[in-house]
Amino acid sequence: MSYKPSGVCCRMMNFEIDSDNKLRDVEFIGGCDGNLKGISKLVEGMDAKKVSDLLIGNTCGNKCTSCPDQLAKAIAENI
Repeated sequence: MSYKPSGVCCRMMNFEIDSDNKLRDVEFIGGCDGNLKGISKLVEGMDAKKVSDLLIGNTCGNKCTSCPDQLAKAIAENI
């Protein structure tokens, strides 16, 4: 699945949710490369709903959202 986030530096998010509701192949295009690669590794294989619940509402600096928050929203739209 692809998701175009808004209000963040990342330009695109790609991920899969497998038949067991686990996140796979999470990829961020643009944004803070090291941090987003770390998030991708941390959430790999986790339950999609759990990841969404954990990350929703995270903010970045003075923004009202963040890349993790946008990932949570993308997941919620696809589970």
